[in-house]
Amino acid sequence: MTSKRIFVTGASGCVGHYLVETLIHETNHDLFLLVRNPNKLKIDCNVRPGITILQGNMQEIEHFSDLLKTMDCAILAATAWGGPQEVYDINVVKTIRLMNLLDPQVCQQVLYFSTASILDRTNQPLQEAGEIGTDYVRSKYVCFRQLSKLAIAPHVTTLFPTLLLGGDAQKPWSHISDGIGKESKWISLLRFFSIDAAFHYIHAKDVAQVVRHLIDNPPAEDESRQVVLGNPAITADQAIEEACAYLNKRIYFRIPLTQRLIDFIFGVFRIKVEAWDRFAMKYRYFVHQNPVNPTTYGLPTYCSSFADVLKLSGVMPKKR
Repeated sequence: MTSKRIFVTGASGCVGHYLVETLIHETNHDLFLLVRNPNKLKIDCNVRPGITILQGNMQEIEHFSDLLKTMDCAILAATAWGGPQEVYDINVVKTIRLMNLLDPQVCQQVLYFSTASILDRTNQPLQEAGEIGTDYVRSKYVCFRQLSKLAIAPHVTTLFPTLLLGGDAQKPWSHISDGIGKESKWISLLRFFSIDAAFHYIHAKDVAQVVRHLIDNPPAEDESRQVVLGNPAITADQAIEEACAYLNKRIYFRIPLTQRLIDFIFGVFRIKVEAWDRFAMKYRYFVHQNPVNPTTYGLPTYCSSFADVLKLSGVMPKKR
């Protein structure tokens, strides 16, 4: 494969670590990594030539305008989770600005990370995401709706990760894996409830494999450039059953966790629920059409079962 010049944002994040590690060790592409703090990048970038660290942030993206015009590919994984203004500035304004600084005659592909939370079950924009979503979700919704207006639009492949796992001693934990690792004790209670819900999940290492494939094999003109990243959907009950089997916990009975029961519990304990969370509890089936993972391209999948999810999140079963 011909070596490409690839600009990467968000390299020091959870997904970014797996992406950079994979691209360094499994390709010969020239990588230009934009990071605010190089010390947070826990990867040996001197293991081969062709790796350039660019210290800066998305707020200063115009400083790299000349360099961006020479890029064959851009991987946009940077995102902000802070206050509303910062989230909008980074996730919308500066992300769009970066894409506008790319040369459509030179850049063959932009791999832009959105989130599956902004899609409905038919992979179309979910109206509620733009109306009552969290600051992060709304920013991703707004940015996605603007992509078609850009000159680079024909070269943009939008990636929609579902529940994202990842992290280890040398890589930041994803919000999901960190939460599972800390709250796995609740499985002892959850096993007694039946929950009518379903979802997808995917590990950042598997995301990296998909991205590596797409860099050298962009979607054809007749193929969709909207890629939902996830393993096949699993129901909440299936996840609980697999978790109990992994943790050696028996399920004696199950009480249906209805919306009425949830509302009653929240009312008794005066639990405040934001509009987006309340919507999610009623929507329940966050499933999508044609999810993509390494298996889609004939590649091995790193995390393919819920037992893998627990193990890779640092949850280990107690010895009998």
